[in-house]
Amino acid sequence: MTKIIAVTNQKGGVGKTTTAINIAAALAAVGCRVLLVDLDPQANATVGCGVDRRQLAQTVYQVLLGHKSVSETLVTTDSGFDLLPAESALAGAQAELTGHDESDTQRLKSSLAAVGTYDFILIDCPPALNILTLNALVAAHSILIPVQCEYYALEGLSGLDETFRRVKESANRDLMIEGVVRTMYDGRNSLTTEVSAQLRQHYGSLLYETVIPRNVRLAEAPSFGKSVIDYDPHCQGALAYRDLAREMLEKGESLTPAAPVTAEPVVICNRSDA
Repeated sequence: MTKIIAVTNQKGGVGKTTTAINIAAALAAVGCRVLLVDLDPQANATVGCGVDRRQLAQTVYQVLLGHKSVSETLVTTDSGFDLLPAESALAGAQAELTGHDESDTQRLKSSLAAVGTYDFILIDCPPALNILTLNALVAAHSILIPVQCEYYALEGLSGLDETFRRVKESANRDLMIEGVVRTMYDGRNSLTTEVSAQLRQHYGSLLYETVIPRNVRLAEAPSFGKSVIDYDPHCQGALAYRDLAREMLEKGESLTPAAPVTAEPVVICNRSDA
């Protein structure tokens, strides 16, 4: 079964796109079949995968409007996963898909329903609550939340919790929290440890043990159009994302649609059929 995970946080600058790209690469490296959907008009995930968005004939924008299918729009990356790329015109979808019609929030879900060859589909969401993010949350089975351990990150999470609750109540009753990952982590900073403790108190076992450290190579990789797994596979950033992917896979299939928010996150990629 394909597991669809929306990588989301309504606050920008928390490592959301970095996490989406490198989790995709880390999962692909262990044999999982992965599709990364870039749903952000900034197209940072597209560029970070080494794709020139100016040369694209079609993108997720055409898919959302029903002009192209997912299979017609895919790009294969050097990291071994497929990419459904984005472009700046995607911002226009926010005007064309008004949300007044319920089907406007179902478009991504409908498009992905025809794609059945993946273990994971990861959706890199824009850092805002808009029609694009709603499409991702309606399509997803769960959300993965990257959080930078700073004060304002906690402020943003209250809004995300409310969004999660509303979507779960009204549009996607099976939506769950896959997990919360701490990014740009610096254990020497007292604020980092304080915020980390608060995250543990609020999210419990949904908080991944793996933390993503501040790492120069991790920051450099996107400018070369590569995941850090490919750019420098032995750096601390690459090792951390490999550990995070491993932790995701080792959690087991313990999340059920009826489980509360504090339940254990799910694992979906059983490689016995690979």
